[in-house]
Amino acid sequence: MIYNPTAGPWDMRRTLRRLARYLERGGWQTTIVETRYPGDAIRLAEEAAQGGTEAVLVAGGDGTINEVVNGLAGTETALGLVPVGTGNILARQLRMPLLSIGAPFYVAEVGDALLQSRLQRVDLGVANGRRFLCWAGLGLDAEITAQMEPRPRYIKHLRTIPYIIAAFSVASQFRGVRSHIRLDGRYELNTRILMILASNIQLYAAYFKIARNAAMDDGLLDVIIFKGLGMRYALQHLPRLFFDRSFSNPNLIQRQVRYLHVETEEPASVQLDGDPYGEAPVEIGIHPADLLLLVPPSAPVSLFTQPEVMR
Repeated sequence: MIYNPTAGPWDMRRTLRRLARYLERGGWQTTIVETRYPGDAIRLAEEAAQGGTEAVLVAGGDGTINEVVNGLAGTETALGLVPVGTGNILARQLRMPLLSIGAPFYVAEVGDALLQSRLQRVDLGVANGRRFLCWAGLGLDAEITAQMEPRPRYIKHLRTIPYIIAAFSVASQFRGVRSHIRLDGRYELNTRILMILASNIQLYAAYFKIARNAAMDDGLLDVIIFKGLGMRYALQHLPRLFFDRSFSNPNLIQRQVRYLHVETEEPASVQLDGDPYGEAPVEIGIHPADLLLLVPPSAPVSLFTQPEVMR
């Protein structure tokens, strides 16, 4: 179990030790190791895979998961979730119980979800050489992420409130990015965009089922292009996302692709799995069946097209 002690609003060491004991009663031999610096989870995951570890559990948020993904990609070591971060979007997508010091009985819920999980091979996206499990984004959301991350722990206690404030602050000044977009080498578009999202899952930002047809094992990325110039366009998009309405809007383009290339006329931030990752230009692709994932019984069946590997 790789624990990022800077993840989430609380110090979870004591709770994680309780979870490890619970898993051991279920037949798992569990060791907790802590990250010491950004990127350390990649090294720890690589060492675990090289040592023949059957599974690496990530006690952290989506950013820590991204690091572990980059250490486990292409190996036979599975990744499991112990959600103790702030957003925990992937855990919410898989309907994994969240771990909190305020609800001790969640230790049993998280432990049971792990012990009863099945093994599923899932795809990984790759952006300029870095893998991602959930999404790659360019534009407005990446600018917000660049402004917010990293956050001190006292800010994390406020959960989503700082993000909402930052979103309105950035959106009020954002004027879109003139972009040249190429999808699968066939479809090309020159337009000013608010945001481009290449998603491997259906959920985005905890509340929005933004990629309704996305599956984690179909060999495709669901790309959503939000065209527009600024706050007025962003406010037009928001109700459709929040109320789960169809994308019947000329300023929204949705495609399922294997490859995406984006160049911008001015600097534009990129985010992977909710953490900043440089700027455009960016090449985004898909690596099919590149990761073994522990999937809890509660996960939506619509996320997968292929049968489980085993329980």
